[in-house]
Amino acid sequence: MKLHFIEEPELEFGNGTHVCPRGGISKHQVYDVKMPVRRERLLVGGVGTNENLSKLATWITRCTKFMPARLDVAQPNLYPSFCGFNKDIGYKAELVHEDSITRYLMNRDVSKVLSEDNWNQRVEIAVDLYYRQIKFLAQNRPVDVIVCVIPNKLYDAIASKQPKSLEENIEDQPDDELEMNFRRALKAKTMHLGKPIQLVQELSLEPGPRGKSDDAVRAWDFCTALYYKANQTVPWRLVTNINRPQVCFVGIGFYRSRDKKVLHTSLAQIFDELGNNVILRGTPVETDKDNRRPHLSEEQSYQLLSHALNEYEIAMGSLPGRLVIHKSSNFNQAELYGFQSAASDVRVGVTDFVTILDTNIRLLRRGSYPPYRGMHIELDRVNHILYTRGSVDYYMTYPGKYIPHPLEVRIVESEESPQTICQEILALTKMNWNSTQFDGRLPITIVCARKVGEILKYLPLDENPQISYSFYM
Repeated sequence: MKLHFIEEPELEFGNGTHVCPRGGISKHQVYDVKMPVRRERLLVGGVGTNENLSKLATWITRCTKFMPARLDVAQPNLYPSFCGFNKDIGYKAELVHEDSITRYLMNRDVSKVLSEDNWNQRVEIAVDLYYRQIKFLAQNRPVDVIVCVIPNKLYDAIASKQPKSLEENIEDQPDDELEMNFRRALKAKTMHLGKPIQLVQELSLEPGPRGKSDDAVRAWDFCTALYYKANQTVPWRLVTNINRPQVCFVGIGFYRSRDKKVLHTSLAQIFDELGNNVILRGTPVETDKDNRRPHLSEEQSYQLLSHALNEYEIAMGSLPGRLVIHKSSNFNQAELYGFQSAASDVRVGVTDFVTILDTNIRLLRRGSYPPYRGMHIELDRVNHILYTRGSVDYYMTYPGKYIPHPLEVRIVESEESPQTICQEILALTKMNWNSTQFDGRLPITIVCARKVGEILKYLPLDENPQISYSFYM
């Protein structure tokens, strides 16, 4: 057994590199300032009650200006000031939000939703209520992204039934699949309109709400998510080595249909260093009778990856020099044969197959703090333990509220060193534009696999899913 420490991966921004998205945007501007296709005016539509939209307009106006950090914080890097969303600094763009690109919900219609006793019916009515207004904006107004504000009383009635897990586990959280989930159902229903939506609770638009993070931190996450969804370009990217082959990361995941009649359906996501991605829905698969894990057949593996690589070539203009496949269950021989054949047929030179799992193995450290993020335990050539959450030097603390659980990394087949594989996983935990706190537990490949599956189960089989991650986050 060997113990290694992986330094915090840096991210590339417009004019430099930084370990933190917030610090990088503040000091070096968003990465895509160097891209000619980038737009500087982002049109933000809104749906909500009259009071909701008034609060949204006030919040967006506040976000255009500098927001100081709280004076009482002991970790200034974890709770930094917000630079402001404007053309002068940071995002180098402006959010345009006007009455002409908003749609009001009537209070009486909200009351009708609240009067329905059945949970599923209540959620369905709420989805239809928002859908009608989103559809109007998407089809009749020049919007780039639509913010849907959920009134506090409605949020409690349609969006807060399922308890949130304290930890971001790889294993699916047990729940009743037949119960409607408002967020997932609304994103699925509006997908065909071609405009990303952002759901926010009314409470999060109010200054210093009880039980929420401070204003500056909320502004960082809100504005970064809107920027990514509206501009369809990336605020930061992985630092790459120009002397190495271009890398393509693939996540393979599975999800159950809501009625549980289709045992599993496969999906894939492809990410390059720029964050470009392709979302695909595969065919139904069988569950292994011995370990109750879903597996693709050799033909399904071949077809899924072939389709994904074809879409990647269309999007990027070339095929990758190296392909890395992350999967949240073990690869069987049929899957390996299928994936290898698909990569070989299009002459992808290097392929790495990596399984990422939860583990019960823990490290103990002297004192009251957990092990450092980036600790890598090499059990042998195949089996590794990686702490993606833990104490962070840059934050000067451990920013979590529970004992961090490391990941088990199994390197099934690889041309790269285990150290490189684990470094990439750690770096990919920072590629989620839904959060600007960089110590995510799971790489974006696995995160996206889960989020896409959660929404695709609400999407009719005859409807093609959007290929951008912005429609699922």
